[in-house]
Amino acid sequence: MPFLKNIAKAVLPFAALTALLQFLSARDLLNPYWVQIFQLACVVAISALGLNLIYGFTGLFSLGHAAFYGVGAYTAALLTKLYVGAYGDEAVFATGAVFLGSLLAGGFAAALLACIVGLPTLRLTSDYLGIATLGFGVIMKVLFDNADSFLPQLGGARGMTGIARLTGIPWTVAGLVAAILVIRNLVHSTYGRALVAIREDEVASAAMGIDIFRYKLIGFTAGCAFAGVAGGLYAHLYTFLHPSTFDFLKSFDVLMIVVLGGLGNLTGTLVASFAWVFLLEGMRVALPPEYIEFRWVLIPLLLIVTMLVRPRGLFGVRELPFLRSKVYR
Repeated sequence: MPFLKNIAKAVLPFAALTALLQFLSARDLLNPYWVQIFQLACVVAISALGLNLIYGFTGLFSLGHAAFYGVGAYTAALLTKLYVGAYGDEAVFATGAVFLGSLLAGGFAAALLACIVGLPTLRLTSDYLGIATLGFGVIMKVLFDNADSFLPQLGGARGMTGIARLTGIPWTVAGLVAAILVIRNLVHSTYGRALVAIREDEVASAAMGIDIFRYKLIGFTAGCAFAGVAGGLYAHLYTFLHPSTFDFLKSFDVLMIVVLGGLGNLTGTLVASFAWVFLLEGMRVALPPEYIEFRWVLIPLLLIVTMLVRPRGLFGVRELPFLRSKVYR
């Protein structure tokens, strides 16, 4: 019963928020543009939570997160596109189930690829691992650019079109809640404690009998799976995919969110994700067109100031009560 009570405490605020947004949107009381930005923030938060599991909790410096995000996006979009093309007007009767299946398939594809990539690269440490994952991101960008040579539906460098708009407020909020619950329970489980131990001291962890490589692979694969699911939601939110969206430089955006929020801090990652997305879009609206690119000057300055003032991130070691382990309550 206490477990169900805690779940209810976590889910009910999100359910109320979803119902409120749906109500206001249906009556045109909210600007559709900002509703879409809210959904994008939820998607980015899911991806950032995955990277926080990899870097914040496991201590693996990964610079290829955008590649797994793209794998999930293209996989989910291709499946729904093939389904709609095969069944036409009849496809609407099972759209929800197919969409959920495509999201899970996108997460599975990203996790499978992460496992394959992780087998040779996770034996590296620190900067060497970062360089290896960065190289993987470059490879995937080239692959996305030329994907139409073996699957014309993917569009290649021209971009993938014809994707059904299936992502809505309930899907993005439900996806974010599911990601929070799964990662929260994972990091406070025996697996999560092993991941944190590896992050703190690999030698001591190995001495205590922890299989370092196995747990690193688990953390890396699980984190990339969340990126894949987020990519599927993104694909069906904007209905268009272009390889430039998953360029290796995009991995730095998610990395900055995790660092700003605090490594190993779920609350900080959530707050930083929404702040990052709304700050970027707010500056796009507020700044004159000729000064829009100055966003990329102001944001690094903000990052520098934050690191000087709050070197452990916005929230440091503080977490929302639900996200804390029972040991610290």
